[in-house]
Amino acid sequence: MFLKLFQATRKVGLSYINPGMVYVAGAYGRALYSTPSVNSTSDEPIDLDANPYAKERTQCILCKHNITPDYKNVQLLSQFQSPYTGRIYGKHITGLCKARQEQVEREIIKAQNAGFMPTYHKAVEYLHDPKLFDPEKPIRPHKY
Repeated sequence: MFLKLFQATRKVGLSYINPGMVYVAGAYGRALYSTPSVNSTSDEPIDLDANPYAKERTQCILCKHNITPDYKNVQLLSQFQSPYTGRIYGKHITGLCKARQEQVEREIIKAQNAGFMPTYHKAVEYLHDPKLFDPEKPIRPHKY
């Protein structure tokens, strides 16, 4: 092996053999490549505890404040109802998670069936309540 390397270096024109150099003969001709030293510690990866590029996990407003919707809390449920048509806003507008959105929808229907909430419009006494979200600017807009 050493003799082949020595002969190869003589053909290339080198006068000595460096132990860090490796002679490779392939389809593209002969070449000398240097191998990285094993004792190098400057290029080792750094151990990180957490992903520095990870986004902060977003929670819906009801989960953040640990609020469970109830059919008797009409003031809260009316926030998720359109004041003009009485329709329930979708989760891409309200920003609620899937579980809480389904709970809100069930509780609104239960409150309407019990007679606590109107069906076709928002109750007049709750029209001036502060908004939890802006229906004109959805939190997760859809494609159209």
